[in-house]
Amino acid sequence: MEEPTETSAAADAATPVIPFVLGGPVRVTVRGVIAVGLMLAFAMLPVRGLFRSPGSSMEEGFMLVFPRLVQEGKVPNVDFLHLYGPGSLDVLAAWYWVFGYTLEAERAFGLLQNLGIVVALYVLARPWGRSAAVLSAVIASLLTMTPIGLAALAWHGAVALALWSCVFAIRARHTGSWTSWAVAGLLSGLALSFRPDIVIAASLMLLVAGWALRREAWRPVVGGGLVGLLPMWIHLAVAGPSAVIQGIVIDPVVELRPGRELPSPPSFNQLDGALQAIAEAVPPTWPVPAPAARHQLFFWFFAVIVIAIAVPACAWILRRRSGGNPQVDVLLVAGVFGLGILPQALQRPDSTHLAWVAMVSWPLLAALVTHAASHRIPRLGRTSVLSGGAVVLALMLVVSPFYTYRYYLLHTRVAVGDLPLPFLVEREDRKFWFGNPEVANALIAMIPDLDARSEPGDKLIVGTADLSRTVYSDVSIYFLFDELEPATYFIEMDPGLADAEGSGLAEDIEQADFLVLTNFWSGWLEPNTSVKRQSQEHNQAVADNFCLVGQYESNLLMLFERCDGGGGISGADVDGFYPVIPVPEELAE
Repeated sequence: MEEPTETSAAADAATPVIPFVLGGPVRVTVRGVIAVGLMLAFAMLPVRGLFRSPGSSMEEGFMLVFPRLVQEGKVPNVDFLHLYGPGSLDVLAAWYWVFGYTLEAERAFGLLQNLGIVVALYVLARPWGRSAAVLSAVIASLLTMTPIGLAALAWHGAVALALWSCVFAIRARHTGSWTSWAVAGLLSGLALSFRPDIVIAASLMLLVAGWALRREAWRPVVGGGLVGLLPMWIHLAVAGPSAVIQGIVIDPVVELRPGRELPSPPSFNQLDGALQAIAEAVPPTWPVPAPAARHQLFFWFFAVIVIAIAVPACAWILRRRSGGNPQVDVLLVAGVFGLGILPQALQRPDSTHLAWVAMVSWPLLAALVTHAASHRIPRLGRTSVLSGGAVVLALMLVVSPFYTYRYYLLHTRVAVGDLPLPFLVEREDRKFWFGNPEVANALIAMIPDLDARSEPGDKLIVGTADLSRTVYSDVSIYFLFDELEPATYFIEMDPGLADAEGSGLAEDIEQADFLVLTNFWSGWLEPNTSVKRQSQEHNQAVADNFCLVGQYESNLLMLFERCDGGGGISGADVDGFYPVIPVPEELAE
């Protein structure tokens, strides 16, 4: 799909080209097809490698497991912890019904979400020409494909929907079309059903887009939004307001934050995020001189803030000076949305959350620089359309090459067969990719033992070896054993929730048939409350009810089975059995 372009030189001379986002019709031309083809070629180049890349064992794992539970009639926030909206789970549940419950199907959906972001930013940058739009899409691809790969996380789905809402809101502003306003409201409502925390950004964007319009114009926006929020209305009715507020508001905002937040700005002399530190322990090769990974995060953090503020601020100034310039309207409306999602980068400034903000504001910065160059430096002529993209791509090469270019190069090399594949764990028709051979070997060795002892319908809990520190969980194991029933509300385990005293995890353990406890994350060390051990009642429940069946790769993974009267671990030994991470004094205070 391509915005209108000239069908002939004569037509171009007679009729100005109006891009789709500014109210023009959709047309297909040779140049438009070439531009879209170049954009998609760059975005798709690493995809073969991304389909076979290591997944995030918890985050990608629960986007596989949770929709399956929804298919079975389980309710988020009632039967299992889910910190986001129901929309993405409902859509993925339907997706799996159609395309199968496989890792490939999940990653295909994640790819569509990523492309939704990339193409939306191409459309938003189209008023500055095809070349400028392609460069903005290239920037978006580097920032969208790299932080989470093809995992079908709700954030990418919400951003894609909100950006297309932005496209239709700007279009409605210039055409007055109530249909476009209704579509903008509908898409924003759907975005909120994926991630309710995007409400500020989406609301500000619609308010700015609809500023100074007649009251009647808001009716289709509100009506469309109410329809788009249908998954949330149904969820409220089924789960109940109390459970929804607890799971979507109180748990992530109040209970979880002390155990997940990171220093803002990031530390200059160390990597604060545990996953970041693990990834950089054996980093991919990078041939170009660059600052250290920890320094890049520090500088990138400030660049993300400055650019998120600068894009709408500069657009506002330009609008006041030039009046109703349609191009400036695009920058203002979309820039406000990019500013509205800035809190994602402030609460936990690791590379993933910085990219989650930059993937909107930085492609828009390319359009802003192009706009300024074409008006302020006329002698640049046609080359001005390349200036914005060149500036942003150069900036990324300075402040964030490891988190953009390096991973794009890594997955591209895997895609073309220039690097070996990561480590695959398979069980029947289920598979998951891991980045650590010892982790993969431990799982491969454990699978036959659990297969031999378990029967369909048996209850399984997967968690950390020390259940007084539930810093992470390997939800992918539930996916590999999908015939077993997850026996706990805390399929996703987080510090301050699952490990809290009275959380209910101990009671869940008492009802389980098998436990798979891992030391994969025993080295988790972050400057937040996740370093502190919480209640020992969960470890005691293991000691009282389970026997150790096997340990794999030197206790990297342990399989437990319920045994009559317990006796697997004596109560006196519980505290000493589990590995304890030394906590620096300044963190323990």
